[in-house]
This record gives sequence, structure tokens and C-alpha cells, in this order.
Amino acid sequence: MQKPKSKSGVKSVAGRKAAGRRGPRSRYSTAEVTEIFTRFSMQRPAPKGELEHVNPYTLLVAVVLSAQATDAGVNKATRGLFAAADTPQKMLELGEDRVRDHIKSIGLYRNKAKNVIALSETLLRDHDGVVPGDRDQLIKLPGVGRKTANVVLNMAFGQPTMAVDTHILRIGNRIGLAPGKTPEQVEDLLVKIIPEQFMRHAHHWLILHGRYICKARKPECTECIIADLCKSKEKTCDIPAAIVPLAN
Repeated sequence: MQKPKSKSGVKSVAGRKAAGRRGPRSRYSTAEVTEIFTRFSMQRPAPKGELEHVNPYTLLVAVVLSAQATDAGVNKATRGLFAAADTPQKMLELGEDRVRDHIKSIGLYRNKAKNVIALSETLLRDHDGVVPGDRDQLIKLPGVGRKTANVVLNMAFGQPTMAVDTHILRIGNRIGLAPGKTPEQVEDLLVKIIPEQFMRHAHHWLILHGRYICKARKPECTECIIADLCKSKEKTCDIPAAIVPLAN
């Protein structure tokens, strides 16, 4: 795929949209950002999160449990948990001790078990047991931060949010797509520069790219479909890999 041409002196998309505002800016032009996400969309037309769940409530619980844990580890623990309790009421009936027994293979499991019970109580008390589709309401739940809320809003409600995890924070800075010292800075910049038509799946594309290609220790640049566009000083290849459609 041909690399978009960039005219000399043309400001990056973030530079135009954030003119007059101090702060980090993307190193990529509008055309380059569009091309990056066009390729991601061709590679993974319908990306899905890797946390197993059966409804918005179990998704919320799974994301809360995923802090400082792998998706694979969380899935292993929650299969039995969700078979026993897939609603806030059932989770309360299960009780904190039994929740803890189900998730004891996950880091920080004691505190997470308390949060699962507490958020279930709050959902029943304040929301009739229904997970709210509003960020401000979600982050009031025990154990729920902005990233967790954004994941739930995106996956359960189809909202175009950007949930910045360690992979996206790394990629944003490593390749200069959205530099920032904090997840909030990276989120803010990504939301500004990514074209609207790609926002529904953008955070999944970036997470999967970081997990399987632009890895923390050693990026697999020869397998990267945006190698020619990438502006990272660490990259070892300028030839993009062929785009092969993937299920996820």
C-alpha cells in the first residue's frame, strides 16, 4: 500500500486541531493517521476484546479483575465465577468468600473480591442492577476507573471511547502517534486525531497491535503493517507486512 505523501511544512492533524494549545502533538499528518487506521481496519474488520463475558455486568467485573493481570488469567478465573453468578444479585448471594475462592489465581484478588461485591451492591442500590452507560456513573462504582469505564462503554454500549492501557500508552509515545506522560494525555490526543469512522474499534486495534506486534521488549517490525509509516526510532524495518485479514 502506497505511503501517503506529506507536504513540507504541513502541520500534523493534532497541530491543526490544537492550534494555540500547549502540550504534546502527534507526529503524523491527517493523511497518515487515516492510512494507519485504514490498514488496521483491513487487517481486523471486527476486532473484539479478549476478556470473556456474557453481558455488560460480567464485562464490567472482568475488566475490574484485569488490573495487573493478563486477560488469559482473568478468563481462566471467571469461567467458573460467571457460571455461578452473572448478575449483581447472584454475585451478592455467592458472597465475598466464594468470589475470592474463584479469583485467587489473580493478583490482588482479596481487594478485587471486595470491589466486586461492593460494585454489585451499588448497582442494585443505585441502578436497579443495570450497568449504566454513562462514564460519570460508572467511575462512581467501587474499583472502576476511567480506563475500565471506557472499555465498558465501548464494548457494551458501542460508544467511541479510547481506553488507554499500557499497550496504548507505549505505542502512543514510541511511534509518536499520541505522545503523553499520562494515560489521560494520550487518550485526549488520540480522540482528537483519529477520524470518527475509526473510533468505534480504534482502542482494540491499538491494544492488539501493541500486544502482538509493537511489543514492549522487542517490536516485531517485519510483521508490522504500518512499518513504512512508523516514525519510531526503534523500528528496524521500513517495508510494511502484507495485510492479511484476521478474525481478531
